[in-house]
Amino acid sequence: MRLISILMVLLVGLAACAPPPPTSQQLGADGKPLPQVYRIRQGDAAKLQFRMLDSVNALRQASGATPVVLDAKLNAAAATHSRDMAVQNRPWHFGSDGSSPLDRVVRVGYTGTMLGEVISETYETELETLAAWMDDPGTRTVIMDAQARDMGFAWFQEDNGKIWWTLVMGSGERSLVGL
Repeated sequence: MRLISILMVLLVGLAACAPPPPTSQQLGADGKPLPQVYRIRQGDAAKLQFRMLDSVNALRQASGATPVVLDAKLNAAAATHSRDMAVQNRPWHFGSDGSSPLDRVVRVGYTGTMLGEVISETYETELETLAAWMDDPGTRTVIMDAQARDMGFAWFQEDNGKIWWTLVMGSGERSLVGL
């Protein structure tokens, strides 16, 4: 009985010395896990847009700005530009046809005033991208614009995982009734 107890202790001790089971995550040279590619599933579009909307509105509320709503036309303009940036393989505000952000929102029929567009080329999540935008004074100004009432948000993800993000802010519809 004593021999069995000693063998059990030895086996437990040896098991503790065994290398850990392999993980699905690779380690970098520093021994830390390498980042995983953030994959956006096709069915997650609405969740992603509303997660971004909620996050933007939380930031706006904290600074005293009014909330914004998702606008389908601005979403369409943002989606067009995200795909076009991927085609051009560069993050910039002009389309391959020479269009500006203003041209794109007019094309989709948005009748409010386009206030600004923020873009990004990254492998990061939408919330990490929003955090980077908020760290930059120029893009932060667009997101926090007190005149903003509408927001468009879209992306295009390449097969390799790279994501092209576009966020557009607008002032809402202008009505001439009563003027």
